[in-house]
Amino acid sequence: MSGPGVGFEYPVQQVSWVKRDALLFAQSIGCTANELHFLYELDPKFAVFPTYPIILPFKGNTQEVIDFYAAQKSVTIPKVPTFDPTRVVDGQRLLQSFKPLPATSAGRKFEVRTKVLGVYDKGRPGTVVDTQSDLVDAANNEVYTRVTTSSFYVAQGNWGGPKGPATVNYPPPKDKKPDVVFENQTTPETPLLYRLNGDYNPLHADPEPGKKMGFGGVIIHGLYSWNWAAHGLLQHFGGSDPANFKEYQARFASPVRPGDKLIAEAWRTGEFQGEWEEIRFQVRVDGGKVALSNGRALIKTGSPKGKL
Repeated sequence: MSGPGVGFEYPVQQVSWVKRDALLFAQSIGCTANELHFLYELDPKFAVFPTYPIILPFKGNTQEVIDFYAAQKSVTIPKVPTFDPTRVVDGQRLLQSFKPLPATSAGRKFEVRTKVLGVYDKGRPGTVVDTQSDLVDAANNEVYTRVTTSSFYVAQGNWGGPKGPATVNYPPPKDKKPDVVFENQTTPETPLLYRLNGDYNPLHADPEPGKKMGFGGVIIHGLYSWNWAAHGLLQHFGGSDPANFKEYQARFASPVRPGDKLIAEAWRTGEFQGEWEEIRFQVRVDGGKVALSNGRALIKTGSPKGKL
């Protein structure tokens, strides 16, 4: 893979967490009282929910509230323009889980190591920057999770860069009812709770930024919906066992407002990679648009290979 900026490595970021962070995260994404292994630190099977690493680049190495805008300092990627980090939105996120996280990072040094996979000029709409972020134990360089992110820098294109490859799509199966449907009635407090994990973007608390960006007010974190859906899939297909979760991705298709009802629809495909079955899914706002598209997960469902 080649192109402007490809292979550029961002400054290494130290990250940390404690058991309380894991408890808060599980609570904020909808884990329930019959999943005490995510919600009670003395449970003999206490575990960090497997998508928790997605929050660590926001949270960093602190337990304090973060000035979100001050933290979003632009890092110049060689051979591409300097982009405005206040005008960037999530395009898509893929998380691959290799090792379960310890309940706390205390006594160990964890780092997020991020490199550029591609920078693509989409013309007038903007620029896409694809990155790979590995959560690494610095003592032995073991990778625990890998997150591949597509970030879209709005109206920051037309600089002469490559257009990029065609995206791979994972649409829901045609003419087949979903195997599982689950819902979530959000409230005005939904983003106010989720932001305590470390994502303190004012867009999810103060109406003014959302009005300026054309959203009409506060919107819920895209990663809230992303993590909520991940929990539902693991709960319904993998028995809420974090060991049954391997890979998960979704594209952020449209915003969700506090008070919207989210409806997730998921399909078993019967396609397996070893013991991991591919699940397709989408999340839509009740009576409105699709919020998460291109949803795909690899989950150990317990079915024999090739059989449902």
